[in-house]
Amino acid sequence: MSDLASQKRIAAAILKCGVNRVWFDPERQADIEAAISRNDLRELVTEGAIKAHPVKGNSRGRARVRIAKRSYGHRKGQGRRKGAAGARGSSKRAWIRKIRAQRRVLREMRADGSIDRSLYRVMYRRASGGQFRSVSHLTSHMDTTAGRMR
Repeated sequence: MSDLASQKRIAAAILKCGVNRVWFDPERQADIEAAISRNDLRELVTEGAIKAHPVKGNSRGRARVRIAKRSYGHRKGQGRRKGAAGARGSSKRAWIRKIRAQRRVLREMRADGSIDRSLYRVMYRRASGGQFRSVSHLTSHMDTTAGRMR
């Protein structure tokens, strides 16, 4: 078997890939051996005697499974944590998420008439002051307070 290293190098330059991705057709070995110029090799590429292997990629399948598990709380135990609680999730973002949800619920209640404007304003100010842990805490408080406010 002859040395086709120079043909492989030139073919790699023509195919714009690495030397290890170049494939020579074993049936056309004699033609490839005889090809010494770039033009000869270019013709062999168009004929299909020389090809580039496809690029191999890293599968993201396992990563997707891991991300899905983390989305519902798995793989997040004490042993997995490196940063402090504030570094892992900012308290400001948590507050923003919580207050926006509470204000949305208050707006909906005012719009559908379950609370009037004055009670809306009182509850809005209480929510802004951080009185309620969550939307459910706010609504349960509304049930007990609404009777006393009217």
